[in-house]
Amino acid sequence: MDSFEMNKVAAAVLSAGIIAMVVGMAGNILVRPPELAKKAYIVQGVEASTAGGAPKPAEQLPPVGPLLASANAQHGETLAKVCSACHTFQKGQPPGVGPNLYNVVGGPHAHEQGYSYSPAMSALKDQKWDYEHLNEFLVHPQQTIKGTKMTFAGLPKPQDRADVIAYLRTLSDSPQPLP
Repeated sequence: MDSFEMNKVAAAVLSAGIIAMVVGMAGNILVRPPELAKKAYIVQGVEASTAGGAPKPAEQLPPVGPLLASANAQHGETLAKVCSACHTFQKGQPPGVGPNLYNVVGGPHAHEQGYSYSPAMSALKDQKWDYEHLNEFLVHPQQTIKGTKMTFAGLPKPQDRADVIAYLRTLSDSPQPLP
């Protein structure tokens, strides 16, 4: 095969590639895939949005008080190790990316002096972190306090939340009484 024949073969391959690319682009412009009525695959831990972008009605959480009676603070400490990526826990430790959580139970929402809270959290500085507020926050932080800096996905299991809250309760000179 001489070089002229090789050039013809190369030109044919390149032309076929260009034609296939142009046909593919035109097909994407002309044909739209249909919208699915429901998601084909549901990702665990991600909230499904309702049709039309309407907000989902708030789900009613069971009270955390009865779960705190049987809560395991040691298991809560193990679960809270994930939180140590951003938070500190011991008295007097400086905040990390998130505030120090010592004395958080029963303290105000924006309890850490000198920490730069989000405007959403700062607006709640007069409210206390009681057991129910912590329970609601730990299930969906971003939905509970819209605009919070906290990017944690949340704890979906009620007993896990109760265990973490029981552990946070121990981080105090005088722990709050159980409900």
